Amino acid sequence: MARARHGPLVVGAVDIGSYSVHLLVARVHGRELETVHDESAFLGLGRTVDTEGAIGTATPALMATLAGYVVRARELGASAVVVAGTDPLRRAHDAAEARAGITRAAGVDAVVLSHEEEALIALLGVQAGRLLDHETVVIDVGGGSTEVLVADPGRDPVVAGLPLGATRLSGLHVANDPPLPSELRALADHAIAAFLEAPGAAPEAMIAVGGTARSLLRVGPALPNRALSARRIRGALALLAAAPAAAVAEHYAIRLSRARVLPAGASILLAALGQYRLDHLRVAKGGLREGLVLARVHAGPAWRDHIRDLARGWDA
Repeated sequence: MARARHGPLVVGAVDIGSYSVHLLVARVHGRELETVHDESAFLGLGRTVDTEGAIGTATPALMATLAGYVVRARELGASAVVVAGTDPLRRAHDAAEARAGITRAAGVDAVVLSHEEEALIALLGVQAGRLLDHETVVIDVGGGSTEVLVADPGRDPVVAGLPLGATRLSGLHVANDPPLPSELRALADHAIAAFLEAPGAAPEAMIAVGGTARSLLRVGPALPNRALSARRIRGALALLAAAPAAAVAEHYAIRLSRARVLPAGASILLAALGQYRLDHLRVAKGGLREGLVLARVHAGPAWRDHIRDLARGWDA
């Protein structure tokens, strides 16, 4: 693929997830992104879909949020705004109606990413087009699903989407605040079983993207780097199990809704490390939204046709 040499310098990317709906507006300098604006709104679309099978009653809030995001991005100089839906729109039976509503409300067309597209774009956001030099697993823990990507230099990435997200897993197994030991065991057992369906690999490294991993960096003593060991995650789980979510949120400056599902997210990351026999992972700064921005800049309006090539990386 011949990458576009000239694209919009400022791009907005919106990620419609199960937990939150996020907006990133960034100025792009080659591979590098300079954040202009970053915000999120907790809409809990995953749980709405779990309950109603549809975006349903959350539709007005979603439309208002997206319309505001697009206006904000344009005001900040974005000449293109990409709106991408993940797990909730993949599962909602009214996804087509929701997409049409987004076009009417926000004036942009929304796309619904497959598990594979979501994982490849996250890899692009992590690597910013830089070539990998060893086999790596990228784990993206969302609210409703977890994307697992195995990338190896010189080979096509292998992707699996697991029906395993922090919000969904919490809804299945946690009824107490803080969670009981039996509930923590149920989270761990469920996550370990789900990872039996993940791609086989013997990677040298693991990279985690998303809010779960970033939040876990805050739980416990300050870390000198962005590495999370299995021991550190287990320690964070012990802290999360020792205090109500409101106390955890206040003490570690985490959104309350995130603190409530963080034990499930930590259990998923521990299961990932166990599956691939690794003792630590690195928490990426970039992810899906950064990948969407880079894809739009480097491949233009037809960026979805070039996701796999972009994710492989390119020489500077």
